Amino acid sequence: MIIGHDIAGIREDAEGRRSIDVVNPANGSIVGAVVAGDSEDVDRAVAAAVAAFDAWSTRPMSQRIAHVEALAEGLARHRERLAATLSAEMGSPIAFSRAAQVGVAIADLARLVDAARSHVARESVSNSLVIAEPVGVVAAITPWNFPLHQIMLKVGAAILAGCTVVLKPSEVAPLNAALVGDILREIDLPAGVVNIVHGDGAGVGSALVTHPAVDMVTFTGSRSVGEGVARAAAATIKKVALELGGKSAAIVLEDAPIEESVDSVLASCFANAGQTCAAQTRVLVPASLLDAWQDAAVRATAGWAPGDPADESTATGPVASGLQRDRVRAHIETAIDQGARLLAGGLDIVEPTAGGAYVQPTIFTDVTPEMRIFHEEVFGPVLTITPYATVDEAVDLANDSVYGLSGGVWSSDPRRAFDVALRMRTGTVGINGAGLDVGAPFGGYKQSGIGRECGVHGFEEFLELKSVMGAAALIDDHS
Repeated sequence: MIIGHDIAGIREDAEGRRSIDVVNPANGSIVGAVVAGDSEDVDRAVAAAVAAFDAWSTRPMSQRIAHVEALAEGLARHRERLAATLSAEMGSPIAFSRAAQVGVAIADLARLVDAARSHVARESVSNSLVIAEPVGVVAAITPWNFPLHQIMLKVGAAILAGCTVVLKPSEVAPLNAALVGDILREIDLPAGVVNIVHGDGAGVGSALVTHPAVDMVTFTGSRSVGEGVARAAAATIKKVALELGGKSAAIVLEDAPIEESVDSVLASCFANAGQTCAAQTRVLVPASLLDAWQDAAVRATAGWAPGDPADESTATGPVASGLQRDRVRAHIETAIDQGARLLAGGLDIVEPTAGGAYVQPTIFTDVTPEMRIFHEEVFGPVLTITPYATVDEAVDLANDSVYGLSGGVWSSDPRRAFDVALRMRTGTVGINGAGLDVGAPFGGYKQSGIGRECGVHGFEEFLELKSVMGAAALIDDHS
């Protein structure tokens, strides 16, 4: 069955429409299909969002919060169905899908609700009344690696802020978004507040980004596509939020515990088959610890053996598609050609993964800044190890990147780790294995993007500020 768009609260008929198959990367089977949308579909969805905006933007915050809380309850109610869908369409192991893909999405909404509940929409500044207002109609374009998490961060924050949304989920993993559409109808979200248009970037994404009635674009994806989004949106001076790539470094200091740091770095790099924008894929190790750290990493890699994502014990599933597998393998081939030394994994395809889009969790050492693997985002389960002589050198190596999304520091002295973290030019840094905090702002420096997601700062991305000069004394009348 082909799944149609969700526009103005209605799941549209897909009969006779061109479609896009959704392929299970574990075995190549077709697990669903969605309509391949076009600019006319975008026009109808944007018109529905425009029509819904006035009523939604003026609803009391308490009512908007109630809808988002109901959405979170709907995700929890359908957790198993969502987890199985995500596992089938993009290969995430079922246990990870349940806990991280769905569990984190629910947590996202809880923290966004906290932000909305504490938000002060009007404040006196100098002689003015400063009012925070919704930006308007939002185009939300989401990726395939953490699809539900990204949908909730964008859609949840936008509708809490009073915006209306046209969502374009990734055509690689769109089925979870269709389930979200079902849940939005279950909770009686007003028609047109959230619209879902399926399709690819050429057919739907470009039309959304350039649409004159879209006020803001929020995009998560690759750096190259993000540049194209920014250029296209600039023609109409839209507000743009971009969460792009990363090539994040973990700095292991000489007093760090070896086993704990190895386990943490490998979890960051290999979870979700390495398809995490904030993955710590470069580890910088002092020369004095190099042999011991590498030996521990090779031993620990055995625990990340690929397997069937439907199996509860699987740690590493396939990457999301055959195309992505080929991209990752090309990076591995280039690293070998450029002299990186393979410690684990590599290009071999082993049973029982031969029929799917699998890549062996891979570790390279002797990696230098002259190699492409040191700088380019792989977006697969590939870790590089680079030794260093001094902490200053480690910080310089960590910052030697066009990206600045995430990073980590390991030390037996948390204060020392904190001091090093302050020197890293990146939007988030985890000390001693601390991971994603969905209540804190997430986003990057440099070419990792513009703006922030999660919590208060993610909510505020969808607001505009209006200064009413001479009205500061009226704040009590308009609170």
